Amino acid sequence: MTFEEVCGQDNGTNTSDRMCSAGSALEELLLSAKKNDCLTVGVYESAKVMNVDPDSVAFCVLATDEEYECDIALQIHFTLIQAFCFDNDINIVRVSDIDRLADIVGSDETGEPKDAHCILVTNPNLESWKDPALEKLSLFCEERRGVYEWVPAITLPER
Repeated sequence: MTFEEVCGQDNGTNTSDRMCSAGSALEELLLSAKKNDCLTVGVYESAKVMNVDPDSVAFCVLATDEEYECDIALQIHFTLIQAFCFDNDINIVRVSDIDRLADIVGSDETGEPKDAHCILVTNPNLESWKDPALEKLSLFCEERRGVYEWVPAITLPER
């Protein structure tokens, strides 16, 4: 048995409860960030923000589903975004339900769903907006890194 396997053996219900809690916290965070205009949605839009003001990025969500798993260009973007987040100490998670995520972040001016493959929670003024859900997710990510899960997967609660 490897060290990772030993450390990763938690009570199954405990891990499941934490994952559920993280999903709820992520939904709360995204809704709060949207309300406070602290959300950047889309791969290219996120790349622009990361390039111009990386210090304003507080959290990153990458989303995909079976339809996009074979999209090589998207996977390259994900790899670059992950590397950037790791280099800049930005917490990052994966979500597999892109449709649910798109429902949370809403649609653009034309009514089309936004490109929810990458979502950044930004914090332009550190004192202007603090969210307890962001703290919960930061602790969750830190805990998962402790068992060598660098980009933890989160399941959003169903509606």
